[in-house]
Amino acid sequence: MEPTLLVGDHLLVNKFIFGGRGHWYDLVLPYRTIHHGDVIVFKFPFQDHPHYVKRVIGLPGDRVKIVDQQVYVNGQKLTEPYAYHDPAAAYDPFLYNFPPANHDELLSNMQPEWATQIFSYTHDGEVLVPADNYFAMGDNRDHSWDSRYWGFVNREAIMGRPVVIYWSILSSEEEYSDHSLSGGIGGIIDGLVHLPTRTRWHRMLRTVH
Repeated sequence: MEPTLLVGDHLLVNKFIFGGRGHWYDLVLPYRTIHHGDVIVFKFPFQDHPHYVKRVIGLPGDRVKIVDQQVYVNGQKLTEPYAYHDPAAAYDPFLYNFPPANHDELLSNMQPEWATQIFSYTHDGEVLVPADNYFAMGDNRDHSWDSRYWGFVNREAIMGRPVVIYWSILSSEEEYSDHSLSGGIGGIIDGLVHLPTRTRWHRMLRTVH
């Protein structure tokens, strides 16, 4: 999601914003539907359900395609001031055109389940988003493993919307990918020791949009 979000950003998430679940308090809470462009936090459907943060591009019933790095929804070219393209990124056909036209254009880094399903949702060169699902992409388009590669985000997997960065610490992806007990403890200790110098003070309390 760079540059919107950086590795080491800690987010306050509003879990009471996107629609009700049939509880008695649904009528009094300020719920709203999910909109195009919303940044969402959701449980990734694979890899033991880690939390992902992406931006909603397609709503249920939308038709999505990418042509020459430009995203189109329902035939309309999107204006995306948040999207970042890296001119030095390695070539990947899905960065330029999506969906694939045939099985020969499937990529090896696609989630296997999605590779077998994608053509069931592809019509006239567009992906049709099914009911209760969303097409999500990262803002860092050339370095984002998103719906292009693993499929849709189910409504039940969406936990909420990030509201504000309450703390941001200079970190690497390697630090956050180490899920071992020793790695977790070591990361906490290192963060506390270097808290003043590694904290990105200019990102504190920045709203997410």
